[in-house]
Order: sequence, then C-alpha cells, then structure tokens
Amino acid sequence: MTHSLNEIDALAKRAARGAGLSWGMAEEAGRAVRWLAAHDLDGITALADVLQTNDGRPTADTAPIVTTGAWTSQSGQMCPLAAGAAMADLADAFPPERGYDLAGVQHPILIVPFAAMVARHRQHAIKVAYDTVRLVTDGVGLAIMDENGRRDVYEGHVKITFTDTPHSYDPPRQRGRVAADGWARLNTFAQRTYAPATEESRRLGAGAGLADND
Repeated sequence: MTHSLNEIDALAKRAARGAGLSWGMAEEAGRAVRWLAAHDLDGITALADVLQTNDGRPTADTAPIVTTGAWTSQSGQMCPLAAGAAMADLADAFPPERGYDLAGVQHPILIVPFAAMVARHRQHAIKVAYDTVRLVTDGVGLAIMDENGRRDVYEGHVKITFTDTPHSYDPPRQRGRVAADGWARLNTFAQRTYAPATEESRRLGAGAGLADND
C-alpha cells in the first residue's frame, strides 16, 4: 500500500512520541522516515524495530558518545535517530578527510536522511556505507551504488564520508510504499499518545446524551 508523505511523517512522529521520545526527536523521526519513503526505502519498518528495541530503555544507553574517533554508545547499540541528529548538529564540523565511523548502529538506513541534511548544508555529496550497502546523496536525490542498496540490517558499522565521484541521483517521489506490518506497529505506539476516554468524553462524543437541544 502507499501513503502520502505527510501521512507517513505524521504517523512516524506520533509513534516516536508514543515511545517516549522528545518532541524534537519525534519530529526528526518523522522527517527521516518521510525522506526514506520518498526514495522508496523502508524507514517505516526500521523505525518500528528501533522503537520496539529501545522501548523503556534509558536514552543514555543508546545515545552516541561523540569523539574524534569512532562513535560508540554505552550499551553497544546506537540509536540511529540520536546519532543522526548529533551528526546534523555538527554539520559545520564534518571532517572532510575521514568522515565519521559509527559502531553498532541500529537499522543504519535511518542514518541516511541525516547524511542528506549534512550534504545539503555543506553542498557536498555524502556516501553512507554499511554491510554491503553503498548509498550516495546530494541532499535531495539518492544514488544506490549496489544491488543490495535497498536492504537494511538490524545493526551495523556505518561509515559516512564526502565523495567527489559523480553520480546520477533519483529524485524524491510524492508518495511512499508502506510495509503493512511496520505501519501497524507504528500505529500501536501512536495510540499511546491518545488520551484515555472518560465517561464525560464518551457521552459528549456520542451526541447530546440526556440533554434536549430542540
């Protein structure tokens, strides 16, 4: 099934809030999943997995420890949203020669939209590599460098670097394909944000109740 990018963004953001992420991080999650959907990449399933894996864990367990060497995390599993947001915040300081190494990133495909933010800010194409996947973005379009380019892994070591090699980029789409299972799991998280019904809200929602408005 397909959904508009606005629908995808909204559900991802609400699901992230339902999972306990801050409003700012939830907005980052929405934008990231939207960007991936626009490039026919399954950010929905990746986000659902990350939210389920980290549900109830302290943020500090999966936050990146930012150093001049490889980034790590306290637990050995790094949240891609936290890592991506940190990388975007440090866009002006992106090291042009060595880039970044990120260890133990959960569902590294979720890092790609943040690399795109850096690429747009620095006006320089960026390559994201993990497992056998090689992706390049100029900030707007996406170039898939290998036959496995649309796959994701549960956890991986990610290398993010500038690239000067010319590429042909696929432009973003207006709608995104959605995996039904991932969509349903995000809806489960999103439902946590809904206020529980009270007797009065149920009565008002049902209509006039006992009041006669004639």
